[in-house]
Amino acid sequence: MLEGIRSNDIIVGAYVDRKGGVCPMLAAHRCGGRTDFLSFAHAWDHFTHAKRPRRATEREVATLIAYLEAGLLGDPTAEFEAAIADHQAAARDRRTREAARVGWTWLWAAERPGEAEEEGREREPA
Repeated sequence: MLEGIRSNDIIVGAYVDRKGGVCPMLAAHRCGGRTDFLSFAHAWDHFTHAKRPRRATEREVATLIAYLEAGLLGDPTAEFEAAIADHQAAARDRRTREAARVGWTWLWAAERPGEAEEEGREREPA
C-alpha cells in the first residue's frame, strides 16, 4: 500500500476520479497488494471528512503513510504467534473442562452397551 500511495494521486470520497486519482486501496491493488477491507475505505473517508470525491491533502496522505509505517515497526509476527498460542491454550483448557464435566461414560458406553448404566459410575476409557 505504501508503494501505491507514493506512486499515485490519492483521493477521498470515491474509488477513482476523472483526473486519474485513486483511493488508497486501489493504489495498493495496482502495485500488487490484494486487499478488500471495505472497513478501511469507510474509515479513510470518515477520517478525511469526505463529502464528495476530492484529492487528499498532503497532511491526510502523510498521516496515512505514518500510520502504515508505524504498523510495520516491531515484529508483528511474534505478537501474532503469541496470540495464537494463547488461543490454542484456552481452547485446550475449555475442551478439558468440558470433557471432565461430561465424563467418559459416553465414550466407552458405546463400546460396551449397558455396562455403564449397571455400574452407575464413570470410569476411564480402556
